[in-house]
Amino acid sequence: MSKQDSLIVGLGNPGAEYSDTRHNIGFNIVDAILSAFDRSVKYRDKWNGLYAPTVYSDEKVHCVKPQTFMNRSGQSVAQFYTFYKIQSERLIVVHDDLDMAPGRVKLVRGGGNGGHNGIKSIVASIGTNDFYRLKVGIGRPGQGDVHKDFPVDKYVLSNFSIKEVDMLTSRYVSIVEGVKLLLEGDVGRSKGVLNSLK
Repeated sequence: MSKQDSLIVGLGNPGAEYSDTRHNIGFNIVDAILSAFDRSVKYRDKWNGLYAPTVYSDEKVHCVKPQTFMNRSGQSVAQFYTFYKIQSERLIVVHDDLDMAPGRVKLVRGGGNGGHNGIKSIVASIGTNDFYRLKVGIGRPGQGDVHKDFPVDKYVLSNFSIKEVDMLTSRYVSIVEGVKLLLEGDVGRSKGVLNSLK
């Protein structure tokens, strides 16, 4: 990726009641990325999102957590994407994925939305799916210790177990490393780091 502004978006739902839920892992990881880049930067309200500008390797990085609820995430993202003239290959969206085991990480570019309402909204709002997605597994009902009859809509809004939280947070250092490599333009090494987190 050439030197220019980047936009890192974490998907989730606003409000304290959702802060520790599976659906909000995108928020948590963007917090970790921002903290790794500059602990002094704080979020502020902007365009229906929480916004924090920072710098990595002399390049501006805009970190955003949309506050519109998941299925309307694109409304906020599109405003940042358009105003800062972000190229699609400089957009990284971090979100939960039901089809991967808890804690598994995968970096992809383009592809289908996998039924994820936040991704659907972003694609509809910016007119392309040609951006990077950092997918983080949250598992699904019927896998592991989760009963198969647990409704999916309630499952994604449930909290991670203590064991899962410990496992996820232990991976944040590697996730940040992989994102840094992606911002530097080394897509191959970035995928090597991120996609090895299984």
